[in-house]
Order: sequence, then C-alpha cells, then structure tokens
Amino acid sequence: MSSDSLNLFSFIGKIRVLHLTWIAFFITFFAWFNHAPLLMAIADSLSLTSDQVKTLLILNVALTIPARVIIGMLTDKYGPRLTYSLLLAVGSIPCFIFALADSFTAAAIGRFLLGFIGAGFVIGIRMVSEWFPAKQLGTAEGIYGGWGNFGSAAGAMTLPTIALLFGGEDGWRYAIGITGAIALVYSVIYYRSVTDTPKGGTYFKPKKIGGMEVSSPSDFVLLLIMKVPMYAALALLTWKLSPAGVGMLAMPVAIVIYVSLVALYVFDAKKCYDINKEIFVKLPEPIHRYKFKQVAVLNILYFATFGSELAVISMLPLFFSETFTLDPVKAGLLASAYAFMNLMSRPAGGLISDRFGRKSTLLILTAGLALGYLTMSMIDAEWPLYLAVAAAMACSFFVQSGEGAVFAVVPLIKRRLTGQIAGMTGAYGNVGAVFYLTILSMVSYQTFFLVIAGTAVLGFVTLLFLEEPEGQMAEVMPDGSVSLIDVA
Repeated sequence: MSSDSLNLFSFIGKIRVLHLTWIAFFITFFAWFNHAPLLMAIADSLSLTSDQVKTLLILNVALTIPARVIIGMLTDKYGPRLTYSLLLAVGSIPCFIFALADSFTAAAIGRFLLGFIGAGFVIGIRMVSEWFPAKQLGTAEGIYGGWGNFGSAAGAMTLPTIALLFGGEDGWRYAIGITGAIALVYSVIYYRSVTDTPKGGTYFKPKKIGGMEVSSPSDFVLLLIMKVPMYAALALLTWKLSPAGVGMLAMPVAIVIYVSLVALYVFDAKKCYDINKEIFVKLPEPIHRYKFKQVAVLNILYFATFGSELAVISMLPLFFSETFTLDPVKAGLLASAYAFMNLMSRPAGGLISDRFGRKSTLLILTAGLALGYLTMSMIDAEWPLYLAVAAAMACSFFVQSGEGAVFAVVPLIKRRLTGQIAGMTGAYGNVGAVFYLTILSMVSYQTFFLVIAGTAVLGFVTLLFLEEPEGQMAEVMPDGSVSLIDVA
C-alpha cells in the first residue's frame, strides 16, 4: 500500500481516530435531521399547516450559523475531544424536547435548539487535520465528512421504520427520542477513546479568542464584509417568523431581534478589531501571514454546496411525494439516495483534490453542480421515477464532492485557526440553507433548483481568485521556536 493511501480496515492510530470521529459526526447528523423523514407524521400529530412545516425546516438550520462560529473558537481553544463530547451530550436535550412537543411552538423551540448539534462537523475538521499529513488530508477529511454526512440518509432510511415498529400516533416521538439517547451515550464513548493530537504532538491554539486573526487591514475589511451574510440570514429567518411570514413572532419582538442583530454585529466587529489592532500599526512577519481571500472564496463555495444539500435533504422527501404521488416511507427512501451519495462522493472530492490539485478540482465540480441543479429544475410528473432519482444522485455527486474539495483546502490555510476557519465556512453552508429554504417557501420547486444553479455559477466565478495552497505554513511552538507544516 502506498504512503498516500489509507488502510481503512485498520483500527489503530490515526485511522482509529478517523473512524471514531466520523461516527461522532454521523450521530450529529442522524439527530439533526431526525425530523425530515417523519415530517408528514409530525404534521398530522401536531396539526401543523404547510407554512408551519416549512418554518420548522428553516428553524432547523438557523442556530447552526452562530453555533459553528462559536464551536470553531471553542475547538481551537479547548481541543476537539472535549468540545465534541460536550456537544453530543448537550445536543441530546433538544431531541427529547422535540420528541415530547405537544404544539407547534414547543416543536419550533426544540427544532431551533437542535440546530446547535449541526456545528459538530467543524470539530472533526480540526481533529482530522491534527492526525493526517497534507498529502492524505483531503481524502481523510472527505471520508470524515462523507461518511458522517450519511447520518441524514441513515435517518431517512431507518427512522420511519422505527416509528412504524412502535406504531400509533406517537411512533415518531420514540424514533426521535432514540436519536437523542444515542448521542448522549456516544458522548461518553468519544471522550474516553481519543486524544487531540498523536502522542508527542503539539496542539496549536490561537493567541487570542473572541474573533478571527487576520494578516492585513484589507483582510480585516473583507472579514467584516463576510460576516454580514451570517447576520443577514438570521434577519431573514426573523422576517420569515414575523407577521410578514408565518406570524410566529409579534412585530415588536421581531424589531427587537433586528436591533439586537445590528448591535451584535457591531460588538463582533469591535472584538475582531481588538484582536487585530496590531496589524494597523505593524504587519506580521511574512512567514506568519495568510490570505483571508482564501477563506472568503471557500465560504461562497460552501454556501452553494452544503447550503443546497441541507435545503434539498429537508425538502426532497416532500418533493418526491408530491411530484410522483408516493407514500411517505417510499418518498423518504428514494430521497435518501441524494444523501446516500455522501458515502463515496465527499471522499472522492477529497481524493481527487489530493491527487490533481485543489483549485482545478473545485472548478470542475462547481461547474457540474450548476448543471446538476439545472437538470433537477426540469423534473416533473412526466419523468419516469427512476430517471428523477438518477438525476438527484448525479447532482448530489457534484454537490458532495465539491464539499469534500472545499474542506481539503480549509485545514491548509492556518493550522491554529482551523476550527474558526472551518466554523465560518461551515456557517456559510447554513446561511445558504436558510436562504434556499426561504426561497423555497415563496417559489415553485423548479424555480428553487434554478436559484441554486445560479449561485453555483457565482461560486465558479469567485473560484478564479483562489490560490492553490503550496509550500508550508508556520506556527509558533510553546517554547517560541517556529514549526513549519507542509500544505502541499
């Protein structure tokens, strides 16, 4: 076996950590999307309107936006082992809240809080980057992301059956409660089974916590610009919940949230300035700099890739059910084919990126993504069902391979900031999901797919500004010496 390949049948050393970590991610997605295949049963049980169902879909991805940024900071500061274990334990609580919900409001609160568990992905990106060298990193991150992401497909395939086995109107409650119990148990297993770095390794932490470090005044301005869509997505969600949308929030409450978001952005900008004010006086040494435009481009690409995947996973069972008049179980199984592709697509994106270059891989996959969604926009009841499923699977290959290729680059920008960079890029995936799901609530399925294709074209254009990672990045050891880490 070559030095560039991975023996995935091993369960020692770095491969053991990879397996334990993708399982943690798998469980977070299994829990996070436990509602999608059960939506019809939940809607019947709680007497939900169509608007309320769509609101639950948006709420499910809302909190993950700030959560991924916060969890990224905590991961860099306290290490992935502790952070992942606590997230799994705390994330089990909203599963139980949702399972016990007896009204739309209670379900909405549970769904909103459960968005926090979606931040788990960020933690594993840092963990895997600590254990694998650059030449294997894309493949390892792709396996972590792809096999973990499969948790949503596993939920689509198993949870309706579990609900049927328990039977009755409350079958869905037991199915969702079980996902919470699994997360709680695995939080203990993970904590007792891994370490943050290989034996003798150094875990590099950011100099300061509370905001991302940048290397120049122009990068600082770009950082502030790139933060705006994250707050805008939360404002969009507020608008959707206000009287202008489904009316869950009274207008005075919505106004308070809008004002709070503006105040929070100003506070966030101030924290970033406090951490970076030295760069306005003297730039860091060239060896310690990185280009924030790399992060900005990856943010936009993840908006189009993972953002669309989150949105499509949430709506595809309903789309197949309504378009082809299928029962919920069959629609859920067919829709799971889209997420099922994660098993091979995301690792393939990372592997291709390792072998053939980061930028060229992203260019090809982003173009394929745009064409894939253009094809899906043409699906209607006249299509043979097998062809519609095949189109969804082909599209998902480019979407998920693109995600793998994005996170083949993320850990190669600045090691000590990997959690924060992964957090921001990951948050952009959720910004995309909120944007796309809000669009879905206002337009037809066909227009929804066309909008995603349009944003993929925008991502393709921004890719022209991405620079291929090369050479080494520098980090300072605890004793003050400089450690050089290969990125090519």
